[in-house]
Amino acid sequence: MAGTVSRKLSNAFEGALAGGGDPATSPLYVFGPFFKLLVMAGVAGVVYGASIWLVLLTVAVVSLMYRLVMRWVTDGSGGSGLTEEEFGGWAVKINASITYIEYTLTFLVSVAALVTFVADRFPALNHPLVLGVTGRLLLAILLSVITGWLVNLGPKVAARIFGPATLAVLFLLWAMIIATVVKLGVHLPPLHLSAFSFKYLPFTLGGYARILALMTGIEVFANLVAAYEGRPEEKARKAFGSLLIIMGSTGMTMLIVGPAIYRLADPLNEHVSVFTQTMDALLPAPLPYIGTLIGVVVLLSASAASAQGIQNLSLGLANRHYVPPSFGRRNQYGVPPAPVWAEVSVVSLAFLLFGTLEETYLSLYAAGVFILLSMTAWAVVKRLRREVLQEMQWGHLVTMFGSVLAAILTTIATVILFGERLREGAWIYFVLIPALYGVLTYFRNRLGSPSALREQLGRLEEAMWTTASGRTQAPAPAPVTEPGEGAKVTWAATPERIALWRSRKEVPHRILVPLDGTRAAERGVAFGQVVAAAYGAHLILASVIPPKKNGAREARLRQYLTRWMQQLAQAEVSASVVVERGDVPATLAAIARQSRADWLILTSRGQSWSRRFLLGQKAGKIFEAVNLPTLFVRPIVSRPPRPRFRRVLVPLDGTPFSERILPYVRAVDPSFNNEIILLSVPEVPEPELYGLEADVVLPLRRQAEARAREYLSRVAEVLREDGLQVKMVVAGSDPDRTIVRVAKELDVDLIMLATRGHMGFDRLLVGSTADWIVRHTLTPVFILPPWNNGHEDQG
Repeated sequence: MAGTVSRKLSNAFEGALAGGGDPATSPLYVFGPFFKLLVMAGVAGVVYGASIWLVLLTVAVVSLMYRLVMRWVTDGSGGSGLTEEEFGGWAVKINASITYIEYTLTFLVSVAALVTFVADRFPALNHPLVLGVTGRLLLAILLSVITGWLVNLGPKVAARIFGPATLAVLFLLWAMIIATVVKLGVHLPPLHLSAFSFKYLPFTLGGYARILALMTGIEVFANLVAAYEGRPEEKARKAFGSLLIIMGSTGMTMLIVGPAIYRLADPLNEHVSVFTQTMDALLPAPLPYIGTLIGVVVLLSASAASAQGIQNLSLGLANRHYVPPSFGRRNQYGVPPAPVWAEVSVVSLAFLLFGTLEETYLSLYAAGVFILLSMTAWAVVKRLRREVLQEMQWGHLVTMFGSVLAAILTTIATVILFGERLREGAWIYFVLIPALYGVLTYFRNRLGSPSALREQLGRLEEAMWTTASGRTQAPAPAPVTEPGEGAKVTWAATPERIALWRSRKEVPHRILVPLDGTRAAERGVAFGQVVAAAYGAHLILASVIPPKKNGAREARLRQYLTRWMQQLAQAEVSASVVVERGDVPATLAAIARQSRADWLILTSRGQSWSRRFLLGQKAGKIFEAVNLPTLFVRPIVSRPPRPRFRRVLVPLDGTPFSERILPYVRAVDPSFNNEIILLSVPEVPEPELYGLEADVVLPLRRQAEARAREYLSRVAEVLREDGLQVKMVVAGSDPDRTIVRVAKELDVDLIMLATRGHMGFDRLLVGSTADWIVRHTLTPVFILPPWNNGHEDQG
């Protein structure tokens, strides 16, 4: 989609290779659907030239429009940044919604065109194999999965595999142009005015709509401006030069090779694409086969670029709280795999339902691009109007005229594309955009506004468009100020909040321990004994019997619990027994209320995400129903429970929500030389994980680390007043993984944290750090739910 570089781009050609993969591939697949429509209608001789000239006019005016965008927006945020500035905050969600759709369609079109190129050489792929499934369908799905897997191995792997693709496709396009001139001479597409008559106009516009995919990816060069060396005006000039190299190559292909394809290829040939037919006719062997190989590689590169683009977009939106944190969670290679597998799943389903012909998706692909292009065009007009009103000059008026023309052309193109394919799938935009807009709004409302640092980081990541050319180059960050209105206040150790930390200690008096007769659940009793002895608390041993079980089961459970109660009495731990019938979570919640329990100890098996949410997890359901501070222990650990929780890890994210755990931390008995380890994960991850230049992210990272250390020092001061030993750790990038890693490295005995309270359906969608930690560590985890037994939420 766009460029990613490991250093500053020094010239326009480097920028063309870094950012031109998507628009440079378009001639490989736009001619087939274009000529097929016109030839089947018998109007190609009159119409095809007019459609091509209309597209070239559109390319010219949109390119000039982006020349203005590049001059105005030199921080790399390109058209998207301009749109948000000109149209307001709602445009973030509209842009993100359309971009998600466009990335997916890029993947669809690229893989479909790739499979067509392969099938040109191996026609057997078009024949059904089993149950009507063709080889090209299986190949499309297989290549989609392989591409997703490679992208999730990180940008370095993708760079090694797909790096030379753009250079190769430029070589192929110019080889075709030169071969056409040498063998056939220069024959430009004819422009018949009758093509605009009432009889032919629908076909002229239909052909225009089918080759408008030539414009996809053109906006990337506005996002690439910051990656160049030099002053702002030099960067803008080099970026525009890169755009001219790519769009000039595609334009020349349309002008020179287009008429050759019309003369040499049969668009009604279902077995070989028109571009391959023309290669075979113009290029000497073995160049046509090398051309096919280049086409396959560059189309794979385009699909990989769309997957990388989805990764970066998701990272940016996760930081800005428009998608759940789990969607931006990185793997060991520093990239989030979830967005890519989601894209691959959607693409594979589309191939299964709608087939693998690129023309099925081509017009839909171009339609979304032109929505964004037309929004940007009208934003340019709006800004130019301001300039004209401030200073009336002929140059401004001429530029204004060209921009209005660009806005009108892109808007007309958008209307044509939707009118042309409304019944054939374009209607889906009217469903998907509101749906995605609603999803982004939902998560923003549930997660709240991000801090200023996370907002800035999110903007940087949204401005990054990735290809397989290496590490990412992002724009320099703007100075970070205090959070705006509605932003979540983090790292603010105000006197009021410090006084609140000092005001409470939460000591357990009655601890509920559910038992079901299994050895796994008995681990909860062992830990309950440790906690009860430390705090002088009373243990409530409870079992719940399903209503249909007989009385013998109840008698056995009572005897079982009584034996445990007697063992605890020998250890001088007070305990009682409760056995009830009913639904397990609801009945335990009732027992907790009746016995006035203030803690819960549960054994959790740490099930996988899929099993937890598809089959349900007993411990999770009990936790949600009982809604008490809960100590989760694993049924199998490498050692028995220690006599005291000597080393306690307390993650804090600087918000009042996380600080709700402090009254429980303050209650830890200091007489056993406990060490409290305060952990904060800075809001800005380490630069190397992002592949960003150090001078871009390092200042934000240092600012985030400084805020976290200052905040933790204030918390530590309060805890030391209670006689506790306190250690501070500021490290990591991903909170979930960092907490688990630090707990293991420091050999802690307990993790204590407060959950934000995403329960039920919210928990499924938004995700839960506490839930993830319980499932990925063998260390006992103490979790404070958002509301518990009438206690007021300090957050």
